[in-house]
Amino acid sequence: MLASMDSWSDYDQRRLTNSQSTATEEQCLYDHLLHQVKTEPPEALIHRFRALFIDGMGYDDPQVWQAIRQIVASPYIEKDFKFILNRSSYILINHWLMQPRLHSAIPELIALYEATPAGQGRSVTTQRLRALVQMFRDTEQYRALQRLAHVVSQTPDWSSSSNKPLGTLVRRYPYLYDYSLLTADSTSEQRRRIRHIRRQAQQQFERDLARYATFKLLEGGSLADLAPPQQRSTKNPTLLSDRQLDKALRQFGGKIDGGNSYRDLAQCFLTYSRQTRCFSAFKHDLYEYLVCAIDSRYGKQQFNQRLYTALRDILPEHDSHPLSDVLLIGTCRRLLNLLVVESLHHPNHATFVDLTGNLGITTTIGLLLKIVLICRKVKPYLERQFAILFRHYETCTRDGVTWLIDSLESLNVAFSIHFGSLSL
Repeated sequence: MLASMDSWSDYDQRRLTNSQSTATEEQCLYDHLLHQVKTEPPEALIHRFRALFIDGMGYDDPQVWQAIRQIVASPYIEKDFKFILNRSSYILINHWLMQPRLHSAIPELIALYEATPAGQGRSVTTQRLRALVQMFRDTEQYRALQRLAHVVSQTPDWSSSSNKPLGTLVRRYPYLYDYSLLTADSTSEQRRRIRHIRRQAQQQFERDLARYATFKLLEGGSLADLAPPQQRSTKNPTLLSDRQLDKALRQFGGKIDGGNSYRDLAQCFLTYSRQTRCFSAFKHDLYEYLVCAIDSRYGKQQFNQRLYTALRDILPEHDSHPLSDVLLIGTCRRLLNLLVVESLHHPNHATFVDLTGNLGITTTIGLLLKIVLICRKVKPYLERQFAILFRHYETCTRDGVTWLIDSLESLNVAFSIHFGSLSL
């Protein structure tokens, strides 16, 4: 039987309410796939999936094929099919995700969507089905599946593929998973699976980073020979150069003004801001907190004035009100729109490019870190902002967006130090 409706997203339940004419047929399809995934190996399931959806002919279960015929004939099918196909894919994928030895089947399944259908396919149902699958390849659901294929790939290649698309690196950045691998119709089960993978990937990166940092510390103190054997030749776990990573570790994990870390400065600011008399005064103090990290020569050109104006224009109708969590969150989100990217539909990120080019990537990520440390509730929003940038450039070759790769790597380091489970 299909997983309980509790595992379906609210989005999906609304969709089915608006499309009751195919609900029974969809149920038949999902029940069939759920049964088969529990009884057949991946090779047989991939063959079955191809016959059912890609070739659209020769399927061995007449009842399921009849359900497909009725689904395809629905007047709403052009809107609904991407959800049906995505759900069908994930019935197999969710099962395979639970068993690491079966992960290699996931990219094989997803690769079927690029395959050329076999046979002539003269029936109306087959022709319509093939056209719908072709349309599916232009959806966000399919792009999320492609990213998932990169995440679970058994043979990632990080170092010698500068001509490969940026999208092939998504596995390296667990903080992008929620916004890159999930879509509006993702079920709660899908979300649990993806977040489990995210936790595993993040924990592995933190362990690798801790080993690297420990070795560098021992090396700096001429104690490298005393390190455990597994730490004596620890590789850099990022795509940053050793010099860049060492700088990031010192910046994000050490003292940045001679006596205070990022966390110290954030805590001091929060303590002080609790005494602020009104929202307007808080915005002024926030401006001072942020610009002290900006090189004065760069800041005096245009940036400081733009930042001051942006803060002044945030919710001015509340200037005389006391600071609240809602005002703090709203202010920090607006700042991230300015400093990283405007929005999904208007991906203007000129300020971010300018900051990284003039201040350097480590300092720019540090500026964003200062915001997240005073309002941890906007960390998911910052992750979403970088997911927007990643989507915007994911088809570009890696050597064309080295500034973004270095930014993604640096943010991973900053998050691991300040929000991870390990203390470096």
